Amino acid sequence: MVTTQPTRRAGRADVLLAIGLLVAVAAAGRLGPRHTMVVAGPIGAVVMLVLARRAGLDLDAVGLGRRSWRRGAAFAAVSVAAVGAVYVVGALVPATRSAFLDERYRDDVGTALVTATVVVPLGTVLFEEVAFRGVLWALVRDRHGTVWATAVSSTLFGLWHVLPSLRLNEVNPAVAGLVGPGAGGRTLAVAGAVVFTTAAGVLLCELRRRSGSLLAPAGLHWAVNGLGILVSAGVSR
Repeated sequence: MVTTQPTRRAGRADVLLAIGLLVAVAAAGRLGPRHTMVVAGPIGAVVMLVLARRAGLDLDAVGLGRRSWRRGAAFAAVSVAAVGAVYVVGALVPATRSAFLDERYRDDVGTALVTATVVVPLGTVLFEEVAFRGVLWALVRDRHGTVWATAVSSTLFGLWHVLPSLRLNEVNPAVAGLVGPGAGGRTLAVAGAVVFTTAAGVLLCELRRRSGSLLAPAGLHWAVNGLGILVSAGVSR
């Protein structure tokens, strides 16, 4: 995609197309075989960028302009370091250590490593950042401004996490202790995940706005997920 000046303003149909693609990718990830998102994520990200170009948005508008790379990388490095420090302290303190226990990685550190370094970057961070903080945010901002762009992007980002959090109270003892088992606990866990990820979406959008680059929210996003998996694997063992 070549950086050019926008030829028209994004319209409602462009936003609906982007949301439709979000639904399609979510369905593929849910219904497809394991790790479908490792393939569907990059493909979905490319299609999102095609939609952005069709709507008249250039690379700068979606946070991928070359001029923003250095600033975005600096924001990303600081974010990774900050999250890493918080995780290390949390894993060492007995009162918070149980939050890192995860049955999925107790007996398989190799799986945790592959998940953190391959599955998360390709299957999670790439698509979600391009979709939510890149294209969708830029489409809404082009028509309605930054506040609306952040509100829409973050709300949809929260709803995006309904399906992944359905078993959260089963695999994480700390969550199970807070919300309880069964259907009631699952409902509370999902609601909490949606609220938390919506708030996280606001923070990621703000990083995107301040840095002008998708590298900044992508760095924080990977750190929260990728480093979290690695720390969980170590603690769970």
